[in-house]
Amino acid sequence: MAHHHVIKSGYSKLADRLNKYPQGAPPSETLFKILSTLFSEKEARLVSLLPIKPFTAMTASKAWKLDLNSTKKNLDTLSSRAILVDVDRNGESTYTLPPPMAGFFEFSMMRLRTDVDQKVLGELFYQYLNVEEDFVKALFTHGETQLGRTFVNESALSKENALYVLDYERATEVIQTASHRGVGMCYCRHKMEHLGKNCNAPMDICMTFNNSAESLTKYGYARAVDVVEGLDLLQQAYENNLVQFGENTREKVNFICNCCGCCCEAMIASRKYAILNPVHTTNFLPSVTEETCTGCGKCAEICPVEAMTMVSANDPHKPKRKKARLSPDICLGCAVCVRVCTPKSIRLTSREKRVITPLNGAHKAVLMAIERGKLQNLIFDNQVLWSHRALAGLLGAILQMPPVKQIMASKQIKSRYLETLIQRKNF
Repeated sequence: MAHHHVIKSGYSKLADRLNKYPQGAPPSETLFKILSTLFSEKEARLVSLLPIKPFTAMTASKAWKLDLNSTKKNLDTLSSRAILVDVDRNGESTYTLPPPMAGFFEFSMMRLRTDVDQKVLGELFYQYLNVEEDFVKALFTHGETQLGRTFVNESALSKENALYVLDYERATEVIQTASHRGVGMCYCRHKMEHLGKNCNAPMDICMTFNNSAESLTKYGYARAVDVVEGLDLLQQAYENNLVQFGENTREKVNFICNCCGCCCEAMIASRKYAILNPVHTTNFLPSVTEETCTGCGKCAEICPVEAMTMVSANDPHKPKRKKARLSPDICLGCAVCVRVCTPKSIRLTSREKRVITPLNGAHKAVLMAIERGKLQNLIFDNQVLWSHRALAGLLGAILQMPPVKQIMASKQIKSRYLETLIQRKNF
């Protein structure tokens, strides 16, 4: 019994470390079981001491009070199991502990493995994400800035629509401009497969890019692909009516998942918590031409978030006739419905107000932290000393935000210095 408490204490520290992220990982017995499946007790204690921000082996060596060679060996072991993301730049490795989602939860199921029991892991993930609701609520519904955004199905765009799509809003642009590209097994459908609940959508189709792809392809958790194959996979996703759900940034997008409505966490959360806008939409909405709608129901059947429904057409000559009706408040603007509409009765129209996308991962993290009351975790991370350059970057990101967000930031970190900077900028 005493041994159990020691282990739980070690994983509790790791859970506390994970909860420093803006999205968090609410503690539960299921979370501790997941962590104990992925980490040894020693690894859990070591990882709980790592910084929130990217770090070097030297930083970890000081935090762990280990010599540099032992530290590097531990870091490389964790990276080889896709728990850490490591990137080599000019002969030096920089490490990051990604959050659970999108991060090491998914990475653990992106390929078939024998070093962990993936059936047990899949069942635990299902319990933690699909049965217990705290984690998914924290991940998808707290704050205005969310983890991911929807990419429009580009094959559904008209020439006029195409004029209003910015480069960063195109999945094709992400694929073409990424420094590295990888494809791996869909975590969501792999998890559901172990419960006998998966659909028949393609499995090896979820994409990673840039730093994440560099690390995951290095250790075989994703397969490196070139631009041509990346675009072919995107076309395959379109043909299977999958929704592109990617990182909510304009630059250096790290992932685009190709999601089905039945297995994928983001789509399930969008249905369950629709009113809270858990996923950022595209800048489009489908519009139904009622005069030509045949009421076939394909659009309603294929919509991953049940935004399209069939209602009575109120036709006195055909009392059983149906027509499609959109619920714009819950629509993602993915345009899957446009693609499957045989009579071409659905077209895309621009939303009245453009959706705001954070510039990069740091900008997104700061916004999410401010909105969730966790900015102090980013600034006063006691595991690592801030450099002047890093602190200037974070303060610069805050100063670019709207006044309301600046006030929220100032209140959280109670900094007279930040308060003065904000006042000078705004007056």
